[in-house]
Amino acid sequence: MTINQSGWRPEMTGAQSQAPATSTGNKALMLEEPLIFEIGDETTTGVDLSAQTTGAASRLGGLARSAPIGLPGLSEPETVRHYTRLSRQNYAIDLGLFPLGSCTMKHNPRLNERMARLPGFADVHPLQPVDTVQGALGVINELAFWLMELTGMHGVAMSPKAGAHGELCGILCIKAALEKRGEGQRKVILVPESAHGTNPATAAFAGFTVENIPATTEGRVDTDALEARLGPDVAGVMITNPNTCGLFERDMKRISDAVHAVGGYVYCDGANFNAIVGRVRPGDLGIDAMHINLHKTFSTPHGGGGPGSGPTVLSEALSPFGPLPFTARYQDGHIGLIEEETAGEDHPDSFGRMTAFHGQMGMFTRALTYILSHGADGLRQVAEDAVLNANYVLRSLEGTLDAPFAHSGPCMHEALFSDDGLPDGFSTLDIAKGLIDEGFHPMTVYFPLVVHGAMLVEPTETESKAALDQFIAALRSVAERAKAADASLKTAPHFAPRARLDETAAARKPVLVWKERTPTAQAAE
Repeated sequence: MTINQSGWRPEMTGAQSQAPATSTGNKALMLEEPLIFEIGDETTTGVDLSAQTTGAASRLGGLARSAPIGLPGLSEPETVRHYTRLSRQNYAIDLGLFPLGSCTMKHNPRLNERMARLPGFADVHPLQPVDTVQGALGVINELAFWLMELTGMHGVAMSPKAGAHGELCGILCIKAALEKRGEGQRKVILVPESAHGTNPATAAFAGFTVENIPATTEGRVDTDALEARLGPDVAGVMITNPNTCGLFERDMKRISDAVHAVGGYVYCDGANFNAIVGRVRPGDLGIDAMHINLHKTFSTPHGGGGPGSGPTVLSEALSPFGPLPFTARYQDGHIGLIEEETAGEDHPDSFGRMTAFHGQMGMFTRALTYILSHGADGLRQVAEDAVLNANYVLRSLEGTLDAPFAHSGPCMHEALFSDDGLPDGFSTLDIAKGLIDEGFHPMTVYFPLVVHGAMLVEPTETESKAALDQFIAALRSVAERAKAADASLKTAPHFAPRARLDETAAARKPVLVWKERTPTAQAAE
């Protein structure tokens, strides 16, 4: 096996290319794993159960099962091995660089995990009396303080469960504020082309009409077009800064001032806060609401469908309309939980609740640990290193991949490439699948939509130069194979547990229920 000057792609020796197929389907330690239904037997179980005592009355009433459950029976070793083998087919941040743009997949410090597992945090219950959870409420309260401090905002809602949930929180605050002013007729939300895709969906879900604002050739908001559209029907603007092209919106203060001048509000998508944390306070730019993805900027676990957390910081104008509950620290040091929508000092203008309880305690504990362990200078360095790493990737691939906005100056936390320059018949998808063979999870592909065949790479600040060099070499190697019209790239990946799938058919005709194949069907296949 050799390593090319242009990359890390292994060249197969004669012995390797003629390796025989194995009887098991396994490839050394890469084990072939069938479905759990194909391993187990529906007629057996993994444990021995005594027969039901004759004459014993059922305690299930009319809910007793009347037909077989249809699940496979496996012993404990079989079950553990099945899921362990499947887990070895996953890519994870603990295995290597995770280049997903817009997702900020960075290392989760083990210190954070240890703190989240401390008694009183890991086993806290949301219905415990307030006096028994003062420590947990103290964590929520202190994290809220630092989120406001880092963003320069007046208030924060801690209960939103994720980024899009936080977006909805901010938009509902804007809606409540307009109704309080008697301006509920404002029904238009302006969303630039370079915004995150959830922004228009959130606005529409809240009952607003969405209008797009074009981008300039530099990949930033067309500020003139935005200002020309402002009027008495505009409720506000949803803008992502830094945007999905990996660029900072330099006219942000001008945009905020223009929107405020016509009575609207400014929502900022904070998913990319990792690029500016410790360096820029969104509140100083005139932002009225911004969600913060704790899993992106503050390194809580990301993926797997949750638990997520998307606290939403609010300006002084919108704070009175924020959701319940929230914590309050009293002069005697006691921390209370404000949960009632009553008149007087208890938040009478709140739009209500977003969720049943107070938020994700584990995420709060991890995020506060991250903030306190880094300190002000450490968080500033997070942003600086993230931007440095992204620009290193961008400039290292000059001449290899087209970078449509390289002329706009340095990028922020992510580098954006396109499929321009690839030969006919080769696409972004081929580059992504080729990277799997190189041992990397592909970057974000075909997003943002403003760039054809987009490839969005976010290395984050937690990657070393050596790790970046290996990724750059792999991406360069795959791109050069495409330019050389290497036909093998069209069928990549070759070394993954599964070959390239028909993703369109899988999305349009998914098989969601396992059914045992009949001998006839097997013969036909």
